[in-house]
Amino acid sequence: MTHPVSAAIDSALDLSVVGGYTRLGLAARRRLPGWPPDSPAGALVGTHVVVTGASSGLGEACVQMLHDLGAHVHLVVRDEAKGEDVARGVDAGLARLTTWRCDLSDLDDVRDLAGRLLEAGVALRGLVHNAGALPPERTESEQGHEQTMALHVLGPVLLTDLLLPALTDDARVVLVTSGGMYTQDLPVDDPEYLRGEYAGATAYARSKRTQVEILGALQERWGAHGVAVYATHPGWASTPGITASLPRFERVTRPVLRSAQEGADTSVWLVATRPRRVGGGLWHDRRPRPTAYLGRHATTPADRARMWDWVAGAAGLAQ
Repeated sequence: MTHPVSAAIDSALDLSVVGGYTRLGLAARRRLPGWPPDSPAGALVGTHVVVTGASSGLGEACVQMLHDLGAHVHLVVRDEAKGEDVARGVDAGLARLTTWRCDLSDLDDVRDLAGRLLEAGVALRGLVHNAGALPPERTESEQGHEQTMALHVLGPVLLTDLLLPALTDDARVVLVTSGGMYTQDLPVDDPEYLRGEYAGATAYARSKRTQVEILGALQERWGAHGVAVYATHPGWASTPGITASLPRFERVTRPVLRSAQEGADTSVWLVATRPRRVGGGLWHDRRPRPTAYLGRHATTPADRARMWDWVAGAAGLAQ
């Protein structure tokens, strides 16, 4: 049970945004009564975990942390050479590390990767969907979908769905989302961002809002196979992606940005912790979080259902 004083401080940090999303918030929460313990050494020995977007930033941190807990980590990257460099940085001998090339925004590429992973015959304990991008202009995937929606939603959903036969009965699926989703409504009437002036940051946040709002549908679909699915908000972390996409934001917040390891903490913890936490929700700093504050950008069940229908159709999920 969460200590009432701890819960009050924790919520206040969240509402302050800067207090909750920076390294200061994480440091404060770690000192509060009731902070969940770290997973023990060797918690993931004998398991296999897939990490997408594993060539830098939060993905690279996830690879290192999961490997340190004993997992065999499968790095999914667009640039295989970069992925192999990350793997060698974790362990020069490449013990318990395998690199796979895939563009997660290309659904044909996703199907190919799923086939190769299934053929490899590994039993997967976890999938961490970290691959992300914030394009400055509207671009489309190979299948003609808006790029952020294809990369952050359609690709991860399709890959997980195809890999269900390989997931263990204690499997955990993590969608790495963003606090930016709190600023946007669910784009149920324009999922492909065809209306209005395109803004990369807005597209990014809309796709992240979509990730969070379809969690219930994903848990219902994948839970039937014994899988728990979560979205994790890493806070504001210092990564190459932030520096490249939001340079002004990075310069202003640099003194308080989290490290990539701090940003990846909850994703790794959810994969490793026992007992497994209940799926279907948004997490930040090892605690479930609301998907809207003060009613802003709250979503109706009908809109969530409509959005899920679009995602399932666009991703080509089997019925």
